[in-house]
Amino acid sequence: MGSDERFWARRLRWRLRGATQWPVFVLVTLLEGLILDALPPIAFRDMDFVLGVLIATFANLLLIGVGAPLLAKRLIARRPASQPEAAGPAEVEREVLQDRIATVLLAAGLGATLVSGLANRPVIVSETEATEENARAVREFVNGSNSEELRRNIETANTVRLSDGFFRTCIARDDRRRFVCVFVDTRDEPTRIRRDSSEEPNSALTQPGGRR
Repeated sequence: MGSDERFWARRLRWRLRGATQWPVFVLVTLLEGLILDALPPIAFRDMDFVLGVLIATFANLLLIGVGAPLLAKRLIARRPASQPEAAGPAEVEREVLQDRIATVLLAAGLGATLVSGLANRPVIVSETEATEENARAVREFVNGSNSEELRRNIETANTVRLSDGFFRTCIARDDRRRFVCVFVDTRDEPTRIRRDSSEEPNSALTQPGGRR
């Protein structure tokens, strides 16, 4: 075997040693898409699998294209001058190191995505339960009010969350200019509901100069 053949054979062996990042990239991206679909961040409640995969793809490409090269360059630069180099072409050695770093970063990103999703899960479940309890309490209030006007307009109910477990729900009157509003505190047992003297809609709360 000539020197050129030995060189290319050795180069191929080194490349095969550093051929994990792209298979791991595909696997991790799909898994992160599933995690983001099942355990979405609070700011992305409507996230689905496709959107999760797109976000994961962008983030993982940054890890491979930016994070891994920077770390590989630093590790090679910090190598002691007395340390012998591995028996492979220097360029390929850098590629192998970069590939391994990228693989580790992808695995770490997958773990971080899972931990973040699990950490948000109790908050999402708790808030959803509080929202459902608010809706139940408002329906009970309307049904017990002896007001046909409120019953007719219950579909106009609009709710804002003022704090954790504390809501303001407004139901429009027939003229659509006045509202019956209630505060609902789902943190109490049983849930406490009280009438708001103001007939301003919830939209007025977020307007400049609006009541807070």
